[in-house]
Amino acid sequence: MIRLTNLTKKYGSFTAVNGINLHVPAGELFGFLGPNGAGKTTSLRMIAGILQPTSGTIEIGGVDIARDPITAKSKLGFIPDRPFIYEKLTGAEFLRFVAGLYGQEGAEVEHRAREMLALFDLEEWRDELVESYSHGMRQKLIVASAFVHRPQVIVVDEPHVGLDPKSIKILRDLFREYVRRGHTIMMSTHTLETAESLCDRIAIIVAGKIAACGTMDDLREQSSHGGGLEEIFLKLTGENAARDLVDVLDA
Repeated sequence: MIRLTNLTKKYGSFTAVNGINLHVPAGELFGFLGPNGAGKTTSLRMIAGILQPTSGTIEIGGVDIARDPITAKSKLGFIPDRPFIYEKLTGAEFLRFVAGLYGQEGAEVEHRAREMLALFDLEEWRDELVESYSHGMRQKLIVASAFVHRPQVIVVDEPHVGLDPKSIKILRDLFREYVRRGHTIMMSTHTLETAESLCDRIAIIVAGKIAACGTMDDLREQSSHGGGLEEIFLKLTGENAARDLVDVLDA
């Protein structure tokens, strides 16, 4: 459902994403991990069509996003790490607005919006302006908006930011049910325990390149480390961090 071919993004002489090749099939929850500045968010924003690649191709459901952006984006839902919502709309109006962007309206959309608001305990707030929502409520509304048009693919950048434990559990269950039905999720997160327990496969990106990719067993083999995801991640991205901390405190 998501295919990246030699995906590259440069800012002047700096290469943020360096020739990534990746295929995320239907029915998979895929984790996209890396340290700060590794190129995760840049990659996800290119997949979502927000940033234009310097070179390479992105296909969503077999559609090249550069050649047919409207069709490709119609298959996609995007949950950003820093959500923007029109504050002078109510929660229900915002979901109606997002569905309208995808050419969907009417009773089915209204029913779907009510279901999503109820799922995240926002039903009683549906007619309140978004400006009155807390950060966590806004995040839940953004999640609801990504699902309201029933896309085939969801791209997620740090899904748990601002969410309470109950909402995190609901979101995880929603993700698993979504991929069980044959859809696709590509998710970036700094919460390694979540990635290890939730994702079918994981890619670790370092300095714009994929350092390892696969199931947990694949990652153990590729990293030559038999531990959990945290140990593998540190091995691939900077295993000397703990020692450096000791050196700083002893200095």
